[in-house]
Amino acid sequence: MSRQKRIVPQSERYSRWGYAFITPWIIGFLVFTFLPMLFSMYLSFTDYDTINTPRWVGFQNFVKMFTKPEMWHSLWITVKFGVISLPLGIITGFLLAYLLNQKIPAMKFWRTIFYLPAMISGVVVAMLWRGLFDDQYGIINFILRTAGLRGPQWLLDPKYTLYCFLFLSVWGAGGGMVVYLSGLQSIPTALYEAAEIDGCTKFQQLIHITIPQMTPIFFFNLIMGLIGTFQYFAEPMVLTKGGPADSTMFYNLYLYKHAFQFRNMGYASALAWFLFAIVLILTLLVFKSSELWVFYESEVKK
Repeated sequence: MSRQKRIVPQSERYSRWGYAFITPWIIGFLVFTFLPMLFSMYLSFTDYDTINTPRWVGFQNFVKMFTKPEMWHSLWITVKFGVISLPLGIITGFLLAYLLNQKIPAMKFWRTIFYLPAMISGVVVAMLWRGLFDDQYGIINFILRTAGLRGPQWLLDPKYTLYCFLFLSVWGAGGGMVVYLSGLQSIPTALYEAAEIDGCTKFQQLIHITIPQMTPIFFFNLIMGLIGTFQYFAEPMVLTKGGPADSTMFYNLYLYKHAFQFRNMGYASALAWFLFAIVLILTLLVFKSSELWVFYESEVKK
């Protein structure tokens, strides 16, 4: 008696093809991300200078990390930068998207102009703004001198260096603008038509329709901005290298120096895992808080 051939459901065939197509990504993730993370965890418990064999030291790197004022200083600078730059970036990106979603002349041109900074590499951006912030030959101080004002030493005075990076973060808000723009264009026009019939003003429509409908986009950009803030590296590395007087020693830059300049890879691995824990906890808190302020149209509240 012949064995009856099993009929494979269409959904199962699609699943097999799906796994087949993502196999290269899975292999790449395991080889280039997951395994290095495991090795980094091992190194965080060792004394390793990238030349000699790692020597097991237990929790000494973590004890050293928590007792070093330099680490807390770099973390404080990163947090202070994030507390200011993250809301600024979210608000600026949304306002740009809201304005560029209106019927204005040359709308495609303005969208392209505002999005261009997000397409440029962080190193290129830093090199560009280093010339603009130059206290003698920079355009910013030239304009101030033309107006009869004396421009400060933007990148040499600890009082102004952090403001330079805040300005850079706002200047690159075009990346979030595109996400907001796609969200704005997905809001059903019937909601605005009904609001106009009821006599709602544009401001009332913004408060009661646009912003609630955009909360999932705010949530997404908040998560991505939070992660990006704690990974901030290229601009301070190129512009100030942590100076002057460690006023721009961001956490990632502090980690990089210990890993590749001081060749203290074990301590740097401990720093990296502490950073991972911070970002993970903050991300989970944002996810938990989203139940209170993020609105999904598909949700049915009982």
